[in-house]
Amino acid sequence: MVTFSQENSALQEEVLQEKTLSIYQLILDGGLGGQIIIGLLFVLLAVALYIYFERIFAIKAASKVDKNFMNQIKDHITNGKLAAANALCESKNTPTARLIGKGISRIGKPLEDINTAIETTGKLEIYALEKNVSVLATVAGAAPMIGFLGTVIGMIVAIHEIANAGGQIDIKMLSDGLYTAMTTTVAGLIVGIIAYITYNHLVVKTNKVIYQMEAKSVEFLDLLNEPV
Repeated sequence: MVTFSQENSALQEEVLQEKTLSIYQLILDGGLGGQIIIGLLFVLLAVALYIYFERIFAIKAASKVDKNFMNQIKDHITNGKLAAANALCESKNTPTARLIGKGISRIGKPLEDINTAIETTGKLEIYALEKNVSVLATVAGAAPMIGFLGTVIGMIVAIHEIANAGGQIDIKMLSDGLYTAMTTTVAGLIVGIIAYITYNHLVVKTNKVIYQMEAKSVEFLDLLNEPV
């Protein structure tokens, strides 16, 4: 004989089972429109993470400068060993070394020409450091909007279901549209937040390398201005 408490317990377990949904199940229940939006957001997330890690390793390598580098350059230039100074710059595969190398190759020309050459090379190096970083900014702005597009699609599906049902509202009937609306919004915000954080982190790291390049360039120009 089944008691009332046993029936109540069984009913509670059934309700809990119905409320438990995995992320995968939510995506499946979101319909084709939601699945397409989620798939696009996953692609954007993969692109954002790839660019972030590729750039962070490149910037980390670019920021490595030997503490004795400028002292060695100074010794070579003071002793008139320009070839040795240029060879030292070529051995260091960093933006700072390439800037100094460009300046060394212009020694003998007016200081203004040397400064212009360094600035031009610096702009090219900065462009290389910022390669594809703008894509992260685009993903950070586009992902939430794509998620919101999924929300609009989900609401259109829900309204369409209501219209087909003759105006009678059935929560179960609306579930596909609501799932699409909620899951795509959350996914879009998550991807946008990740892209925004990684973009700003790369900007900070890139600026540190740029400041380093500027400091070494000024140090090099000061070296050329020193009286012989």
